[in-house]
Amino acid sequence: VTHIVCENKEGKTMKKTISYDKLWKLLIDKKWNRTKLKDESEISTASLAKLGKNANITTDVLVKICNALECDFSDIMEMVPVEEKNMSSEQQAED
Repeated sequence: VTHIVCENKEGKTMKKTISYDKLWKLLIDKKWNRTKLKDESEISTASLAKLGKNANITTDVLVKICNALECDFSDIMEMVPVEEKNMSSEQQAED
């Protein structure tokens, strides 16, 4: 999982990460499961696993998913603040 360091208008820095929770909610709304997503978007099992872990994924994969679901990037992903207390020491060491 990659964390992005952002600075807000007040100059305060905060870590953010990409979340695909919106994708999983959209699949529920469309009554799709992960297998149907994989098949309809023609993405690999490895890409699907990365999405499940909120890991880095290529833009090409995101485009395939959006085409299959007839949606936009903002419908399947968002940047969310990283909660430091929930990060393992291993994740903190990666930053």
